[in-house]
Amino acid sequence: MGMIAGVLSVVPVLEEPRYLHLISAHERQVIVGAVSQFIMIPAYVGFALYLYPTLRMENEALSLGFLGFRLIAATFHFVGVLLLPLFLVLGQEFAHAGASDAVRLEVIGELLRMARDLVNHVALILSLGLGDLLFFAILYRSRIVPRWLSAWGLLGVVLAMSASFLVLFRLTDVVTPLYLSINAPLALQSLVLAIWLITRGFDTKALPTGHRRG
Repeated sequence: MGMIAGVLSVVPVLEEPRYLHLISAHERQVIVGAVSQFIMIPAYVGFALYLYPTLRMENEALSLGFLGFRLIAATFHFVGVLLLPLFLVLGQEFAHAGASDAVRLEVIGELLRMARDLVNHVALILSLGLGDLLFFAILYRSRIVPRWLSAWGLLGVVLAMSASFLVLFRLTDVVTPLYLSINAPLALQSLVLAIWLITRGFDTKALPTGHRRG
């Protein structure tokens, strides 16, 4: 659910160089993006809450850290949701602005777009990444899923966080071939892990004695 909502939360019009000229005609796109990003909050937090009772059997401290970083990421998701309606307001102001005001609004619009990129592609991804490093460390140590799957996740998280630093230091933009290719391994791993958990679940035999569930 989180992956589907993540795809729908992309707002292509905001990636256009002169998006303020176009945004009024793409209001529905912005609304769909905001609703989709909001759906990602219970999806990502719910995943951590659902797994927490099992993960804490292996390592309570790391499990708590994983859950905590998911809650931090949810806060950044919410900020991202709140930023999107501001683009609509800015677009409406721009449509009725004179030449001098239009230049000022374009500067504000670029700053707003940069702020959204920093929230969604830096702060959010780094908080998710730190939590996922703890998550995959638990999985790797416990062997409740195959180690190759956990190692793949650790590598994917490191790459995704590296992509965020590239965005932070303006070495790449979001929604570019470079950024998407660096994030692709984690996206594919997340899909494989989801299918594995749905079809196979955890290997509870690997849990400490006394904590196994029948």
